[in-house]
Amino acid sequence: MRRIVGLLTLLILTVGVRAEAKDSIRLSLLTCDAGEEIYTLFGHSAIRYQHRGKGIDMVFNYGLFNFGAPNFILRFALGETDYQLGMTTYDRFAAEYAWYGRDVVEQELNLNPEEKERLVAALEENYLPQNRVYRYNFFYDNCATRPRDQIERAVTGDIRYAQPMESLLANVTYRTLLHRYSEGHPWSRFGMDLCMGSEADRPITRRAMMFVPFLLHDALAQAVILGNDSTERPLVCSERRLVQTGLTAADHRSDDILTPDVCAWLLLVVVIGCTWYGFSKRRPLWGIDLVLFLAAGTAGCILAFLVLFSQHPAVSPNYLLWVFHPLHLFCLPCLLRRVAKGKISRYLVANIVILTLFIILKGVIPQEIPPTVVPLAGCLLLRSAYQVILAKQKASK
Repeated sequence: MRRIVGLLTLLILTVGVRAEAKDSIRLSLLTCDAGEEIYTLFGHSAIRYQHRGKGIDMVFNYGLFNFGAPNFILRFALGETDYQLGMTTYDRFAAEYAWYGRDVVEQELNLNPEEKERLVAALEENYLPQNRVYRYNFFYDNCATRPRDQIERAVTGDIRYAQPMESLLANVTYRTLLHRYSEGHPWSRFGMDLCMGSEADRPITRRAMMFVPFLLHDALAQAVILGNDSTERPLVCSERRLVQTGLTAADHRSDDILTPDVCAWLLLVVVIGCTWYGFSKRRPLWGIDLVLFLAAGTAGCILAFLVLFSQHPAVSPNYLLWVFHPLHLFCLPCLLRRVAKGKISRYLVANIVILTLFIILKGVIPQEIPPTVVPLAGCLLLRSAYQVILAKQKASK
């Protein structure tokens, strides 16, 4: 009898120790505020793992990349960028974000012991050398979607969000979200607008919106876990701000007066003035055309490269290629030769027709056209029309 009682006591103590060990685990989603660099404008997500019994306080971070990697810029343009899961101490993680003036919010996950163990096991498996590197995709597979997917897999049952996740939202696209979180950074926004094609203007679902860490935070805050036994519990049991710098999003905004819109309209004014002067003197001023068409052709080569070769899902098709295309660059020598001789360039005639139609029909093109593009297209159109008119006047004499 004593032996049986002893075994039962030992069994109870063992179960109690194991239960206490499981309860000592805390798992949280960390959401970090935006910074000043273009890759920080949308915030950041990570998972914090604490084990009081073992003295563990680590952060699993799916957002590590190496700018110094061979051909990083080329691979990023091609959509072949590799990110990896990193692990660091919480103190170091928090100190880094405090240094850059970015607040960090913690949402403690309301998981049971078994779910915690599954999530920890999944994170540790992901951190194995053969698993930690993954093919990054800004919209579909990034530092926010990876933690979300791991949390969903770890839960026993299903996570029910406050709103339907798979229904399309008519007024929400990838581009509108890019605009929302690049507010105050006009040059970054303009660069993204140039590169994003018509696919970025298609309606997306609420689930697709979770590529933005801030929207993932909001979705988890209202979500509940629906267990297999039909019980419900909130996914997040508490929330607190771990790093508070006192800075706001406005503190990270650019205060540049020369925005892309301002620069584009100033350029158009300068081109109008130069063209008026050239018209009064009957001079071609072909140096202006050299600069404008060289810049437009170079931009067109970049856009064409993205459309033809990049694996990014939202860069093709891109209707801005009607304004900025490689032919501006390749046909430039022939164009300038005819202008210098005072002959009509059929290329410029075609350019007049295409740019005129683009400006007139831009409202019905199935792609949001950045306002900055209109004065830039106007510059090319004005110079094309001027050279054709000047050549016709010379031919009529």
